[in-house]
Amino acid sequence: MSATDTIVALSTPPGRSGIGVVRLTGSSALELTRALLSDSDFSPEPNRASLKAILDPESGEILDRAVLTYFKSPQSYTGEDVVELSCHGSPPLLMRVVDSLLSLGARPAEPGEFTMRALSNGRLNLTQAEAVRDLIDARTHTAVRQAARQLGGELSARLQPVKDSLLEIIVPLESSLEFVEDDLPPDMTEGIVRKLSALSDKLEELAETFRQGRLLKEGLRVTLVGRPNVGKSSLFNSLISYERAIVTEIPGTTRDTLSEVINIDGVPVLITDTAGVRASTDRIEQLGIERTRRAVTDADLTVIVLDGSQTLTAEDKKIFDEASDNYLLIAVNKSDLEDFSVNNACSLANGQPIISISARNGDGLDELRAAIMEPFSTHQAYENSFVITSARHYDLLKRAGDSLRSTESLFSDSASEELVLAKLYEALRFLGEITGETTPEDVLSEIFSSFCIGK
Repeated sequence: MSATDTIVALSTPPGRSGIGVVRLTGSSALELTRALLSDSDFSPEPNRASLKAILDPESGEILDRAVLTYFKSPQSYTGEDVVELSCHGSPPLLMRVVDSLLSLGARPAEPGEFTMRALSNGRLNLTQAEAVRDLIDARTHTAVRQAARQLGGELSARLQPVKDSLLEIIVPLESSLEFVEDDLPPDMTEGIVRKLSALSDKLEELAETFRQGRLLKEGLRVTLVGRPNVGKSSLFNSLISYERAIVTEIPGTTRDTLSEVINIDGVPVLITDTAGVRASTDRIEQLGIERTRRAVTDADLTVIVLDGSQTLTAEDKKIFDEASDNYLLIAVNKSDLEDFSVNNACSLANGQPIISISARNGDGLDELRAAIMEPFSTHQAYENSFVITSARHYDLLKRAGDSLRSTESLFSDSASEELVLAKLYEALRFLGEITGETTPEDVLSEIFSSFCIGK
């Protein structure tokens, strides 16, 4: 990405809409806008919208009448001059506007390039830039709140006192190196060790929130498994609240996996319905059963569905044994029938939760949703607490904490100040990688490649 080019992109999703926004940023943004308007004297007031006619640069015909907003450098999203054209949301029209700006000298924006420029120009730090992507990708209200808090700078604000404390430790150690005849007093060394221990605990506490943060961001994968005709597809339809899977009384109706995302307690949960597991010579059914086994392997939680109106079969027991390495719960279906019983399931459960349900009338579904979330919940009220949602942040926090723990050990072993300082600077570098001060270029490129074009 060249930081000197003026770039353009459509910032709204593809497809028809009431409005489509074309965004332009760079040193020539205003100059290209004047050319698009065929008005060399156009001098918009920053942060004020104006209605202007957009013209085709070659034919001079009016393409659209759009609302134009100018954001003057450095008080803009990117820190450069930014122009946003809010046009009517016709895809062919928006493409012509973008093509016109390209013909005038703009360059197509790369994924995340607008936000990359905001980072380069000091408008955002790296954690805030990543929060922009997370906010766009958020699938629940809770995920939106977490991304908004990070966008507001909460993570960097939590890390800054740790960085400041590390620098306060580093300064006297550097002085001790410069004046080798002056050893640190024992009471000062003890104070440094206590401070390092407190900082390590703080980083570890923050890192441990990633377990909940990962659920909020990536969601939970839940697979429904069982033999044919126990009601997996009916349960699947009931959980997602519409008829997604075909349900018949014919065993083996479901031949492939079906997945949908639902929201349970602010966590996106990917529910997967699977083909019934049984011995079969049908080639297509065998392929479906193989996909069922892969879905169970990939799941965070497996829900074994049993028919409560029938006794257990060898197939039920085999399914339980194959899934036993995973988190399990047992849903005993058809509680609406007179001959329903959970007694048989008790002999199979071996301590796993058993939920009585009726996929037909919805009985027990609230209990099932709560049981799905229970193995992954903690006493932490994560909806109202700040949590780490990025695996990159988690890894760097753990590395920084490990470096500080190593520093404590070095003090205990009376190691030289050079070794101690090397570990302290290492911890500082890891924290700097989180917020962007010391992040390698290849890591930045990977982060921004996951952004959408136009943001």
